[in-house]
Amino acid sequence: MNSDTTFITNEEKKTLKDRFRVLIKDTRFFDILVGYFFTSGFYAIQSSLETTEKIRILIGIGTGRQTLSLIEEAKKPLQGVFEFSHAEAKEEFAEGVAAEMENSADSRDVERGVYKFIEWLRSGKLEIKAYPSEDIHAKLYIMTFVEGDKDVGRVITGSSNFTQAGLVDNLEFNVELKDRADYEFALNKFNELWKNAVDVKDKYIETIQGRTWLNDTISPYELYLKFLYEYFKEKINIDQDDAEKKYIPEGFLDLEYQNEAVRDAKSKLEEYGGVFISDVVGLGKTYISAMLAGQLDGRSLVIAPPALLDKNNRGSWPNVFDDFRVPAKFESLGKLDDLIKQGTDKYQNVFIDEAHRFRTEMNITYEKLAQICRGKRVILVTATPLNNSPKDILSQIKLFQKAKRSTIPNLPNLEQFFNGLDKRLQKLDRQNDYEEYIATVSSNAKEIREKVLKYLIIRRTRSEIVKYFTEDLKQQKLKFPEVADPEAIFYKLNHSEDHAFNKSIELITTKFIYSRYTPMLYYEGKITQPEELAQKNMRKFMKILLVKRLESSFYAFRNSLGRFIKSYGFRVSVENC
Repeated sequence: MNSDTTFITNEEKKTLKDRFRVLIKDTRFFDILVGYFFTSGFYAIQSSLETTEKIRILIGIGTGRQTLSLIEEAKKPLQGVFEFSHAEAKEEFAEGVAAEMENSADSRDVERGVYKFIEWLRSGKLEIKAYPSEDIHAKLYIMTFVEGDKDVGRVITGSSNFTQAGLVDNLEFNVELKDRADYEFALNKFNELWKNAVDVKDKYIETIQGRTWLNDTISPYELYLKFLYEYFKEKINIDQDDAEKKYIPEGFLDLEYQNEAVRDAKSKLEEYGGVFISDVVGLGKTYISAMLAGQLDGRSLVIAPPALLDKNNRGSWPNVFDDFRVPAKFESLGKLDDLIKQGTDKYQNVFIDEAHRFRTEMNITYEKLAQICRGKRVILVTATPLNNSPKDILSQIKLFQKAKRSTIPNLPNLEQFFNGLDKRLQKLDRQNDYEEYIATVSSNAKEIREKVLKYLIIRRTRSEIVKYFTEDLKQQKLKFPEVADPEAIFYKLNHSEDHAFNKSIELITTKFIYSRYTPMLYYEGKITQPEELAQKNMRKFMKILLVKRLESSFYAFRNSLGRFIKSYGFRVSVENC
C-alpha cells in the first residue's frame, strides 16, 4: 500500500536541510513554529529562500536561568500557564540571540546570514514573533506553494528545531505530511498563535547591532579594547580573594608592579605548570616569590645556593619567607641527594634560585633536579635564563614541560623548535660570518620571546617599571637610583707588562692543565660520560675564571693564583700524609 508520508532522520545524506531545499524552490509562503530558533538554521537554507515571497517565524521563549527565576516568582496557587509580558518576552528573546552570537563561529557565513536576515526583516519579506508562554515546544514547518502547483502545500513536523544541528547534524525524527487536511489544520493553528505573539523584529536588530560582534558601528579603538580584554581576561578575572588575603610585613612597600608579577606568575603556573621570574636585578624577585608562595596551595620547597640560605644574610630566602609568614623547606643546591632520600612527593611547589645554573642537561645535578621537579609547579628564579645557546632555555623549560608534548600554544614539540634554532647558528662561523651570525642570534631571540617566553616568563626592566607604574611609585615615594652611562677608561701596558700579560695568557690557556679540578680524568677505572663531561666543564670554568681575573687586573690575578697554589699545596700535603 502506498504511503503519502515521508520520514526524515538526517541519516544517509537525507537531511531536513536537503528536503527543505527541494520544497522551498516552489514555496510562496514559508511559516516556521519552533521552540528554539538559531540564526544558524536560517543561513543553512537562506539561498533557497531567495524566491520565497513571505517568511514568518514564530518561536517559543526558552526556559533559561532568568526565565526560570521569573516563572518561580510569578507562580501562585491555581495559576495556569505562566506568560511573559511583552517587554519580558522581548528581553528573553534578546538574551537568546546575544548568547547564540557569543558562541557562534566567527565566520563569513554567519555574518552574511545575519545581515541577510536583517535585510529581509527591514523589507518585510521576513517577520519574526515570540510566543509569550513557556509551554510551546512545537517544531512545525508549513510550506504554501504557488497557485496552480501540484498541491496547496506541505507540512513537516517532528523533533528538529530550526538550527544547524536540527537540520543536518543530529539524528532526528521528522515526518512530511502531504494531505490537504493536515496542511489546513497546521496553518490555521499557526495563524491563531501568530495573532497572540509579540513582534520581536526591532529587538532582534537592536540586539545584533548593539550587543554582538556583528555591530558595524564599532570603532577601531573599541575593537582594540575588546582585543585587550579577550587577551588579558584570564588575568583580569583572577580571583581577587588571594590579593585580599596576602600579608605584607610591617615596613615593606605594597608595590603594584610586584603584585602584578604575582598575579601573572600564578596564572602562568596554573596554565603551564611553570614560570620564570626574571625581572632584572634589584626589583625584588625573592619578595615576589614569597608572595606567590603564600597564594599557592600545597607545600613549597626552595632550592638555592648556600649563601642565599644563610640566615645571617638579611635578604636570604629563609628570612624573606619568614617575613611574609610563608612556611617552606629550604635546601642547598649541593644537597639534592639528601632531598631525594628524604622524599619530595609532599611538595607541590618548587622554587629554584639561580635557575640559569641548570642550562645544560648533561650533568648529574640536572638529572636530580628534574627528578625532584617532576609533577610539581616549578618557579625558576633567574635574571639571565638564556646565556650561550637557545637550548639554555629548553633545559630549564623541561623541568616542567614535556619537550615533545608541550602545552604551549602552537608549539607542541619544543625540542624540534629549539633544534631548528641551533641549526641556524651551527651553519655560521662566528668570526667569518659575524654580521649574519649576529642577525641570526637576534632573530632566534625574537622567536623564543614571541613563541615561547611570552607564555612562561615575567621580566621587566627598571625603565619599564618606571614607565608603566609611575603613579604607584610616586604614591609609595619610591625612586630607583639613576645609573649613568659607563665611561671607558683606557690604559696601555708597557713592554714588560705586555710581555707578562701575553705569557700569562699562554700559560693559563695552553700549559696549565688544571689537574687539581679534574681528578676523575686520571682515574684508571671506568667513568660515565656525564662524569667525564662534568670534569671537562670544571676545567673550562677554572680556565675562564683565571683569564677573566687577569683581564680584570694583575692584583686580582695574583690573588687568584695565590688561592690556586694554596689549594694545590693542601692537596699535596693530604696525599703525602
